[in-house]
Parts: sequence; C-alpha cells; structure tokens
Amino acid sequence: MHVIVWSDDAGGAALVGPAARLHPDGVAATLGTLVQQQLPAASVTVAGLHEPEDGLPDGLLARADVLVWWGHEAHEQVSDLTADRVERRVRDGLGLVALHSAHYSKVFRRLMGTSCDLQWRENGEDREVIWTVDPAHPIATGVPQPIDLGGHETYGEPFEIPAPDQLVFISWFTGGEVFRSGCCFVRGSGRIFYFAPGHETYPVYEHPHIRLVIGNAVSWASRAR
Repeated sequence: MHVIVWSDDAGGAALVGPAARLHPDGVAATLGTLVQQQLPAASVTVAGLHEPEDGLPDGLLARADVLVWWGHEAHEQVSDLTADRVERRVRDGLGLVALHSAHYSKVFRRLMGTSCDLQWRENGEDREVIWTVDPAHPIATGVPQPIDLGGHETYGEPFEIPAPDQLVFISWFTGGEVFRSGCCFVRGSGRIFYFAPGHETYPVYEHPHIRLVIGNAVSWASRAR
C-alpha cells in the first residue's frame, strides 16, 4: 500500500506557538509517522503545499492507494489544476482520508457538492467525547467506547454535507454541541472518510485511539479490508 500524507502548512513554517512545538516538521510529518507506525508495511510519502505542483504531481498520485489530507488556512492556495487531478484520481479509485479542516478543501467540497460549512468555537475550555455509532464498521475495529479526547476545538451542526453513506462516529462537546465527526462516502470508485479531530494546537494525533482510527481508515480507504 502506498499512502501520501499531505498538509497545507508548508513544512511547519506556517505554524507558531503550541502548534509548532507539537509539529516541528509540519502536520504532514506528524501524520506520516503516525501512519507508518500504525501500518508498518505501508510505503508512506509526506508531501505539502510548498512543493512543486502543490506536492501532488500526476506521477505520485498515480502510484498512490490512499491520500491523507490535512488542511487549515491555505485551502484556496491549492491550484484548481491540483484539485482537478486529485478529484479525478479519487473518482478513479484513490482513497481519501480528509482530516479536521480538510472539509473546507477544494477537493472535499467538489466531491461533496456542498459548502461543507459548519459551526465552530475555540476557547480552550471545551472537551470532546467521540461516540462510535457503527461499531461493526471496519474503521471502528478495536476502538473503545467512547474516546474521551479532552480539550479540543468545537465543531457543531449543522454540517452542510450530503448524508454520509455510513456514519461511524459522532462527537459531543461540553457546550452541548454534537457533530458527525466520522463520515464515509463513496464517489465513483473512491472511498472517502472524513474525520474531524485534529486541531493543530492540541496533541490529538498522540492519542492512541485517534491513531487507531486513522490507521483503520487508511486501510479501509485503500480497500485492503
């Protein structure tokens, strides 16, 4: 399995403060290590927006089974040509695991056909608890009920996406919000999993159960399960 792990944080240069301390080489590098540790047999390539062709040239995409995409504030800096390439490959069978703010990426919005808007709040005081609503789904394999993520940015409904083909996780926050935080879709021949946790100022990707979910999601998106 060949996995591309991509982020728009330019190798960490765009991160400051706690985010830079958590991801000194960028979020893609953090996630690349996570995927490699969860799936030791996988071949993992780390890429980013700062590279030629936005880090996603045709040749690399053609060899990949899964693309893990983390986005933050540079969604519009991804060229339309790159978004075209990625969307085409997903519809042709490339798995896509879209993390956190990747719901606002050009690629995810095109594949969903909606705005993908949501409600959000970040005050440093909220806590997220993630509940599995489809324990038989392969992405939920081995995942305990619930995942208490602790402090995290709040995402809330309404989440303007099409009804998921399968809903695996929902989140509850201490402000009372709920959110469809783990959603599966199929577009053409490509499997897509959106997973909301992953705000860059929290140690989300160090949480063992979040790591398990992402490893399971990559396997599922690649059709290895």
